Amino acid sequence: MKAARFHQFGGPEVLQYEDVAEPQLRKDQVLIRVKACALNHLDLFIRKGLPGIKLPHINGSDIAGEIAELGEYVTDLAVGQRVLLAPMTFCGHCVECVSGRQNFCPNFSVLGYANDGGDCEYIAVPRVSIVPVPEGVQLTFEQAASVPLVFTTAWHMLVGRCAIKPGDTVLVLAAGSGVGIAAIQIAKLFNATVIATAGDEQKLAKAFQLGADFGINHYKQSISEEVKKITARAGVDIVFEHVGSATWLESMKSMKHGGKLVTCGATTGWEAKFDIRFLFARQLSFLGSYMGTMGELHEVLRHVFSGKLKPVVDRSFPLKDARASHEYLESSAQFGKAVLIP
Repeated sequence: MKAARFHQFGGPEVLQYEDVAEPQLRKDQVLIRVKACALNHLDLFIRKGLPGIKLPHINGSDIAGEIAELGEYVTDLAVGQRVLLAPMTFCGHCVECVSGRQNFCPNFSVLGYANDGGDCEYIAVPRVSIVPVPEGVQLTFEQAASVPLVFTTAWHMLVGRCAIKPGDTVLVLAAGSGVGIAAIQIAKLFNATVIATAGDEQKLAKAFQLGADFGINHYKQSISEEVKKITARAGVDIVFEHVGSATWLESMKSMKHGGKLVTCGATTGWEAKFDIRFLFARQLSFLGSYMGTMGELHEVLRHVFSGKLKPVVDRSFPLKDARASHEYLESSAQFGKAVLIP
């Protein structure tokens, strides 16, 4: 089969479109013919070099496709069925897994990180990873692939970690990103007020179309000063962070007394510095968030399948153009997901 694979860490030029062996199907696995695989910033970080990556490596965490073959032990699915995959791997038998907290499993990982992912024509996964797309649901493969990681992550951040409630005001950083798009819609699902940031007016206009109530151009305006104007100096209940160093202080300054900042990443840098007195005097809560649970995946998918939450596809690339897709994602030009098509 064909795959986009790299044999050394580096820039987009290390990606090679090449022949690799098809996966050998175990009796407890399902073979998926990959129809679409959405990109995430994690793909860029892995390609540049992260601990624990065995080379050569195939990226890809967000996969949609159809069942090509069933292992002997899998009896409740059918060949040809449309599916998407859980974007996570876990042991399934530790205390955390059996209590439904898969993202606390000692062996928890993102699909396509510790193992090969979906930037290829076929992938074999355990039955537990398979989520059938219900008959009648109008989702293309590109749209289905744009759901799992970002919507599960955003749901865990806002619902699981912050217990979002009606009336909350939520500041969503980088509204044009996949996780930002999911956060806007989830916050509006809970009747919250959303302040979205983006780097240009076109992205802000699209954020308004998704339901954002206010917009801030973070290249032209001070995020915290605009938040003060919008909230009559009160600040926001929740800051939805994933940008990192470039926005950290502005995010902190935007929080109300007793507010929460939840973060799932740091695309502009890992280091953050702040005055600890600000933390305790304002009684702030800083929350880390890593992906989500299988329960949360299925919960958010109910809203996707019903049409209440909608994935946004920015652009699709043939798998052979994986290098171009990485260059595009690194340019930050997208609003929504970039998707590879085998």
